[in-house]
Amino acid sequence: MKKIILGLVGAAMILTAITSCKKLDLKPYDAIDITTGFNTVQDAKYWNTGLYSAFRARTYGTFNIPQEVQGDQLNASGDFGNRNGSFHRWGTFLNADDFSGVYASYYSGLSNINVMIKGFEQIQATAGAQTDSLNTYKADARMMRAYYYHELASRFAKAYNPATAANDLGVPLVTEFDLNAKPARASLKAVYDLILSDLAIAKSLNKRANVRGARYFTPDAVLAFEARVKLAIQDWAGAYAAANTLITSGRYPLYNTAAGLKSYWATDATQEDIMRINATLTETVNTNAIYLGLNGAGGFFQPDFIPTQPVVDSYDAADLRKNVYFEQKLIQIQGVRYNNVWLVNKFPGNPGLFTTTFTNYQNANKVFRIGEVYTIAAEAASNLNASDALTALNGLRTARGLGALSGLTGAALTTEVRAERTRELNFDGFHLWDLKRWGLGFTRGAAQVAGAVVQGTGFTGLTISATDPKFVWGFPTNDLILNPNIVQNPGW
Repeated sequence: MKKIILGLVGAAMILTAITSCKKLDLKPYDAIDITTGFNTVQDAKYWNTGLYSAFRARTYGTFNIPQEVQGDQLNASGDFGNRNGSFHRWGTFLNADDFSGVYASYYSGLSNINVMIKGFEQIQATAGAQTDSLNTYKADARMMRAYYYHELASRFAKAYNPATAANDLGVPLVTEFDLNAKPARASLKAVYDLILSDLAIAKSLNKRANVRGARYFTPDAVLAFEARVKLAIQDWAGAYAAANTLITSGRYPLYNTAAGLKSYWATDATQEDIMRINATLTETVNTNAIYLGLNGAGGFFQPDFIPTQPVVDSYDAADLRKNVYFEQKLIQIQGVRYNNVWLVNKFPGNPGLFTTTFTNYQNANKVFRIGEVYTIAAEAASNLNASDALTALNGLRTARGLGALSGLTGAALTTEVRAERTRELNFDGFHLWDLKRWGLGFTRGAAQVAGAVVQGTGFTGLTISATDPKFVWGFPTNDLILNPNIVQNPGW
């Protein structure tokens, strides 16, 4: 842990320097003087700007791709060059140090957030508007801490089981800036208790207006995250209530035409966005660029990963998502060309953000969207009330061009709810964690074109049992050495 925390000092002090470079010279090199960095609401605003700037770097890309290629719905192309190969191949190919960047990044963010939470409490607002602003900055810090801890728990802990969570190991909880701390892993329940506590504070303090395509945490964004968290911890009633509140608000109607849905993913229309991270010509975001690999000069594509035949076939011809999430392309792999191969086209790049003739894969990163919220409502309600589950499920299905279902209960309802969630959220970074939550293993799907993908151990036909320990990621070696209080996950 020490290595990570030392890295955090630099990050935190950079943010502090925003408020006053001169103040930085007065501090010890290994500490942050809270009294000089948090004097006014304007100081809080600077820290808040840094909070979102750092968040921009922690979505999509390496925070999305590993769990997608680790799953069952992609085949490695013959030209993938072993990029993300360890995640894809499982077994001895995958080791805990493959996750060190993600682990360090989230904890670096937490270090800064803990400084903010403490520092904001000493700022005195002098007017009503200032009080609202300061409270919103406090809410953002709490929301962000909850978000990072949920992301860590999703990766480095087993799925939440209410019956065992008090004894199951979660992740180290750090709530104070302390260079010398070597925290042990808290229980998974303790981690989620902190998440829920921070969420409650964020809900009570956030004063922003709810708008589509919000670039900041709004009350609706906090509610969407609450629904996600409560689904994860099997609080079915809480998850359904939060999700249904957003659905019935009508503020984020689902697209129900092919053109509308295409505009959302290709040109960053906002109708379904509860919160996003905008990209501009000068402000870039992480991209999910492994799926297309456009060779503009050659007029063909060389993707790292190609969707399997079963995932393509899981979309009915009438499903609006099929020709938005995927597109048939001419590909060239190992010098051989193949026509009409379905590639993932969910992140094609917004033409308005191109800096050259061809795509740079820049799109607004979706943080919370109403499509996910419908799947949460359906899954949560399937454990409570079949009628409510079908209402949410059919709301999503009919908007996407599919027929409504009726009369489903029990296992049949669960199967359809899970299938619809998978179709809606494919390649958004949820599927591996869903399989873990559901206690399901997988066999990786067959290739669309056998000659275009890598065959052999760890590639096509890979079978992973529901109990495989590598559904839960391992703690990086360096952190185990520097913090002997961290207990490694089994299988690493």
